[in-house]
Amino acid sequence: MKIHIKNGRLIDPANGIDAKQDVFVAAGKIVGIGQAPEGFVAAKVIDASGLVVAPGLVDLSARLREPGYEHKATLESEMQAAIQGGVTSLVCPPDTDPVLDEPGLVEMLKHRAKSLNQAHVYPLGALTMGLKGEALTEMAELTDAGCIGFAQADQPILDTTVLLRAMQYAKTFDYTVWLRPQDPHLGRKGVAHSGPVASRLGLSGVPVMAETIALHTILELVRVTGTRVHLCRMSSAAGLELVRAAKQEGLPISCDVGAHHIHLTENDIGFFDSNARLTPPLRSQRDRDAIHRALLDGTIDAICSDHTPVDDDEKLLPFGEASPGATGLELLLSLALKWAENCADQDKQSQSQTLVQAISKITADAARIVGLPSGQLAVGSVADICLFDPAARWTVAAKVLASQGKHTPFLGYELSGQVKTTIVAGHIAYQR
Repeated sequence: MKIHIKNGRLIDPANGIDAKQDVFVAAGKIVGIGQAPEGFVAAKVIDASGLVVAPGLVDLSARLREPGYEHKATLESEMQAAIQGGVTSLVCPPDTDPVLDEPGLVEMLKHRAKSLNQAHVYPLGALTMGLKGEALTEMAELTDAGCIGFAQADQPILDTTVLLRAMQYAKTFDYTVWLRPQDPHLGRKGVAHSGPVASRLGLSGVPVMAETIALHTILELVRVTGTRVHLCRMSSAAGLELVRAAKQEGLPISCDVGAHHIHLTENDIGFFDSNARLTPPLRSQRDRDAIHRALLDGTIDAICSDHTPVDDDEKLLPFGEASPGATGLELLLSLALKWAENCADQDKQSQSQTLVQAISKITADAARIVGLPSGQLAVGSVADICLFDPAARWTVAAKVLASQGKHTPFLGYELSGQVKTTIVAGHIAYQR
């Protein structure tokens, strides 16, 4: 379909564009910016007056729960949630059941996702068989099947020699290893940040040094092997200082932060609100402020939704027994915009400038980590586009979420930024 998007504010951080310009789409690609190519006749015209026209969002962590956990969510429900949230490309961790450690499983997931003709799905393969941290997977075969990197999800590797061998193997073939820094022993049974709130509530804690000790190990292995590593879900000020220093040293690392951790702290647990049971745990206000600064100065490369749908049976339990996780695909844009608003208020920057920064963290910067050509609106690029109203307000409620997971610590919050249209590879996948 040939589509003409007119009168919108085009924001494309990858190409430095923030201006009122029309976009022209044909054969699944962007064929014109500003001016229509010769002979272009639109089959559909979208009036984007008052809307921002941005690249489709790229989410670096979205658990789709297939295969194996269909009682928590299905591919249909989560892909609908993705396009309803403006997400056109998403990376899914390998902790399914069975684990994504065989090419056939990856091919099946890719085929299922492609048949729905909605968002693009990019699986991470398991770094070790069954995520048990013992035998390495056949990374070359998994890459051929469609994996864009290798991870352990939230399962630690107890034997550092195994991690060293995995990184050496990955370096040989220039694969990216995705690791969440978490010491396997410190805070093993912890459910909240080690601090006064956890102590007062009688909850077992996860100390910050569980993140920093693991980071020291990972960074030392990067120095030795030269492997490209992406650090998932950073949560502490001390950890971000290590990342900042490592980047200044020139190590080939990148990192992301979960959207929840930009805004919430340990205090948001309130009276044992299991919706605030997350991995890693919500940390102190000092840590949250450090995340804010690290996003501004580029230490943190991208914001992800850390979408982890959990059903009522596992969430409506006492805090310590509830499963960690929250839905996030449909909140990613609004939470990024909320960060931009906070930046403008606190750091005396222009709202226009911080809006562009926020969009970059969930489009171009995220795409660069994965090595995708998406996240931009250049002529010739795939037409993955998100049209949203930055001024529209909406209230987070279970009934408005398309995801099968209805649990989020933001239930009842009023947020700005509402997706109006999502275009995936040139076809209109969603229209409000």
